[in-house]
Amino acid sequence: MDYSKEQLTEARRQIDSTVHKLRQTVLTLEAKDDPARYKSQLTLARRRIEAFCLAGELIGRELDKLEQAAPGK
Repeated sequence: MDYSKEQLTEARRQIDSTVHKLRQTVLTLEAKDDPARYKSQLTLARRRIEAFCLAGELIGRELDKLEQAAPGK
């Protein structure tokens, strides 16, 4: 499926926002008195961060391809 530059840019913006929020969540949970109690939430948040970062990187590659295909636009 082909996506427009605007769609890809907005998707990456949303991913970046979500990653930022997840990182803040990790910091908050790690700062709790008993962070071991939140082990599953921390694991889930870290895995989501990895997945979203990967998705953001792939979107960046697609944007680069679009730029190379139409350098004057």
